[in-house]
Amino acid sequence: MAQASGIHICHIITRLIVGGAQENTILTCRGLHERGRRVTLITGPEAGPEGQLLDEARATGYDVIVLPSLRRAVNPLADRQAYTDLVEILRQIRPDIVHTHSSKAGIIGRFAARAARVPIVVHTIHGMSFNRTQSWMEQSLYRFLEQRAARITDCLVTVADAMIDQATEAGIAPREKFRTVYSGMEVDWFSPDRYDRAAIRASWGFSDEHVVVGAIARLFRNKGYEKLIPAMADAARRNPALRFVWVGDGAQRTEYEEELEYRGLRDRTHLTGLVPPNEVARMAAGMDILVHASQWEGLPRAAVQALLMEVPVISFDIDGAPEVVIPGQTGMLVPLNDVDALADAMVELAADPQRRRRFGQAGRQTCLQHFDWRYMVDQLDRIYGNLLAARR
Repeated sequence: MAQASGIHICHIITRLIVGGAQENTILTCRGLHERGRRVTLITGPEAGPEGQLLDEARATGYDVIVLPSLRRAVNPLADRQAYTDLVEILRQIRPDIVHTHSSKAGIIGRFAARAARVPIVVHTIHGMSFNRTQSWMEQSLYRFLEQRAARITDCLVTVADAMIDQATEAGIAPREKFRTVYSGMEVDWFSPDRYDRAAIRASWGFSDEHVVVGAIARLFRNKGYEKLIPAMADAARRNPALRFVWVGDGAQRTEYEEELEYRGLRDRTHLTGLVPPNEVARMAAGMDILVHASQWEGLPRAAVQALLMEVPVISFDIDGAPEVVIPGQTGMLVPLNDVDALADAMVELAADPQRRRRFGQAGRQTCLQHFDWRYMVDQLDRIYGNLLAARR
């Protein structure tokens, strides 16, 4: 298969907060830059309580452009300005390929790329822009916009096979226009032998006799804490050895802490606050189980990170989760928003250390094969090369 060489690739993303799509994009830009490609990254200026990755992007060596008009919130005047600004920038830098990420940048960036006559346009679906957490009107609007943008897109990359199924069922584009490329990460960080498990747990106030159930997610609506907290309360009542650790921060932290206090869980739950991406592995090293209760995902990055650390995963059975959380092999799936089933799974897995160990070891082997960021870059580079070869 052809590989891209001597080309200029421009990635566009709405913002560089700490998040899966953002980490994916930065690693992609880094890998392409290290291969000798010319890389430009265009991003909006917004940060948030989740933390930001803009400094990391700037330190890697490729060109980074911060576009003040590119904002996450829908604003017709600002969005029109962002479109105009992107067209002007793309006409100046003249990339061979524009690769967009996230909903806002994905829509505006693709139309701007075509207006600027960029030869190849690629978009990655990290999670569907229309999803079960939105109103019918919002879903209809985003579906319409995605259908229109897909017509001017040469390739749609998804981070899970489930995204292809959902997109084709929604009539976004024919199946042959899609390619799945799993979202890569720094797998070298994720080695259980590198970390002092006992010391990490002690820093949280937990000991070996406890079974630690972790969550790695922003403290934000749609990340599932509204379902996770009552499940934690039920599970803790049935198994007094259970303890909990939350890795992350966000706008709803105070609200969730009050709920933990109300349910008598605050003394059992340690909140780490915001940690940098290279600290996630150390946090996972102290866990026995990871619970992922998000309401929608592409493919849950936290689940892959936990499995790389040989930590089995319990997840709602949605979107790309079944592609890594395989019942009877790497973890347990429960129906979406079934609080009782979520609590049952925690109690069941907490009582079986041998099964936890077996699931974790199998999960690590599976994820090492598919989620190395260098493999992701190799796949994307081949896609670029094939698209350019076909156009020539």
